[in-house]
Formats: sequence, C-alpha cells, structure tokens
Amino acid sequence: MKSRKIKSIDLFAGCGGLMDGFEQSGFYDTIAAVEWEKAPCRNLEKRLKNKWKYKDAEQRVLRFDIQRTDELFSGWDNDEEYGSSIGLDRLISNAGGIDVIIGGPPCQAYSIAGRVRDENGMRDDYRNYLFESYIKVLERYKPKAFIFENVPGMLSAKPGDRPIINIVRESFDSAGYCLLPHLREAIIDFTEYGVPQNRKRIIIFGVSKDVFGDKAEEIVEDFYSNILPQYKVKKKKTVYDAIGDLPKLYPLKDDIRFNGVRTRHSIPENDVPNHIARWQSDRDVGIFKLLTEDIESGRNEYTSISALKQLYTKMTGKESNVHKYHVLRWDEPSNLIPAHLYKDGLRHIHPDSKQQRTLTVREAARLQTFADDYIFEGSNMELYKMIGNAVPPRFAKCCAMAVNDILNKYE
Repeated sequence: MKSRKIKSIDLFAGCGGLMDGFEQSGFYDTIAAVEWEKAPCRNLEKRLKNKWKYKDAEQRVLRFDIQRTDELFSGWDNDEEYGSSIGLDRLISNAGGIDVIIGGPPCQAYSIAGRVRDENGMRDDYRNYLFESYIKVLERYKPKAFIFENVPGMLSAKPGDRPIINIVRESFDSAGYCLLPHLREAIIDFTEYGVPQNRKRIIIFGVSKDVFGDKAEEIVEDFYSNILPQYKVKKKKTVYDAIGDLPKLYPLKDDIRFNGVRTRHSIPENDVPNHIARWQSDRDVGIFKLLTEDIESGRNEYTSISALKQLYTKMTGKESNVHKYHVLRWDEPSNLIPAHLYKDGLRHIHPDSKQQRTLTVREAARLQTFADDYIFEGSNMELYKMIGNAVPPRFAKCCAMAVNDILNKYE
C-alpha cells in the first residue's frame, strides 16, 4: 500500500455523498469540490471542516458555475453571486497535481421521468451538456483515473440528433481516457453494495491511456469484473435495518413548532438531528393510516397501482397517470430516494401505522447511507433535495476502495 494519499477533486459535488465515501476509505485527500448551489456548499464546507478536519475547507469548496470554465481554472474576484476564489489551477498546483476526478452532472435531463414530464423531452435542457465541463476539467488536469456517475437513462437520452452516450464516449476518448466498451455493463445496483434502497446508477470508470498505455482496457475490465464486485454484501439491507431503531414520532391533535419547524408529530426525547416529521394535513394522515394498516393487517386492498390511483382520485378529486402513494416495506430495501422528495413525501410513507407520516430528513439520509454525524443544515426543502441528489456514501466508499485497489495494482 502507498503511504501517500490519492489526490482527488469532486465536480458537481452537491452535499458530498460521493466525496464522503471517498474520505471514509482513508485513502484520499480532497483537494477541491465544485458546486454551484448555496445550501449544499454550506453543508459540504462544514463536513470537510468538522468531520474530515480540513482547516481550509472554505478555500477547497468552490461555489461557482462550472460552465464558466476559464474562470473556474484561473480564479474569480468579487463576483456578485459567487464571491472570490483562487481557482482550481492554484489549488491543484499547490497540491502538486491530482490523481482522480470524481462526480456526476445533474441527472434530471437524462432521467426517463424527467423526459416524460418535460414537453420537449428535455431536448432544450442545458443540463444535457454539463458533461462537457467535466471533460474540460479532465483535459486540463489529466488525472490517472476518473469516476463519472449518472442515471441509467443517460444510455437512451437523445437531446439532439445523436444519442448523448455516443457523444460522451467520444469526448472521453478524445480526452485520452479508456472506458468500458459496453456501458450497459457499467450500471450498478446499489443494493448489492449495502445501500437499503432500490437505486441503480451508471458508474463510468475511466483511466488515462497516457499513464497506463496498452493496459488501459484491461484495467477498466478488471475494475468492473473483479475489483469492485469484491465489495458486494452477502445480504441486502432493508428499511428496518436502516431506520428501525430511530425514535417513533406520533401524530398530535395540534400543530407545534420545534426549532422553527412546524410539525404535527411528537418530538423525540433523545434529540436525533434532522429527525422531525414534516407537517401533514388531516387528509394525508388519514390516508397514511389507511394504507399502512392495510399492509399490516394483510388485507392488501391498496397494494395494486390501480387501487392506489383510484384512492388518489377519491381523496383529492384529481386524476394522475402515476400512483401517488407508496408505503415503504420494513423487510425490503426502500424505493428510490429522489430529489423530488422535497415537494412531497407521498411515495415515501413510513411503514408503522401508528406514526402516520412520511419520511424525516434523517430517515431519508439513513436510506441514502449518510452517517448520523452528518448533521444537515438548511430548510427541509433544501435538505430533502440535496440528500436525494447525492450518491450514497456507502457505495461511494466501495467505489473509492476499488479505485485505490486498481491504482495500487497497476501503477
């Protein structure tokens, strides 16, 4: 094992799920993290400083628009929105270069759900081409390897006249990086790596052809076939494994406020950070009781999609093409924790019929495998969104270990 840490930068870092897993492995030094939204940056800085003990966390977290690539490299001064920074060139030069780039552009433009919701099928969405900024950073700093995370829908997205994946592949190739020949084989089921949530993502691992030469293709194949699969778990984690031990939050007759947050559920005596039930209407509380008791009793009248759609129409007077309600099952992984969770939690109903509520921020974080010592700061809306957008740190750590193994094996 090398004693020198692997130097990495994280692009489109969000609140740092990918970075947190890489840090947990103990093998990496986060030189910089780039993210443009305020709330994730605040949490990222705090996490780097308090947990990972970077004294200069404020300098390493670059809140900036990655599309302004030249300024991102050279630095910017007194920007009305983004303040000032010395830029990536200086940070990376001070560190003596970098070894690995990690990150993944926002996935909404590639997600099939996003394409269905958008009247132009996301063809006009600027996020289709944010990967170009990732490539520019890759070309400038020439790391040995990279990890690029996105949704499987990326394989079928076609915003212009060509599939986006063909453009992505050609761009990485011309930047000097070798990828897996068949990227469908790069779709990873996170439940196989201890994440208690049905989440599949495309994880593109690439290595520098300049650094590894003729071995580049062999290395990439080895990563997917042998190295990463070593970190699979023997038994999948369930909702109960993830959140079964958290304090119970019961419905109240009247609203209360706790730390400025309005809720209609009890507050646990032993204060668990971020574990406050979001406010629920009488109607929704009644629906949650009905649906959870239906499952607990074994009647299962409302477990089919058609029954759930009918219930939604009966309760709201509206019609929906998709079923709006879903109760988590104790003995299975949860359904996908999405960024959309910030709008409502109706598809993430807590399985305990006595609690009659949707998931708290802490429960969403647990299902995404964030540690309890990651204490999130911001509005509920901001927190659900950043947690849903994150790469689960548990998988990220497996990925980090596998990249370290590869670099040790072939360097």
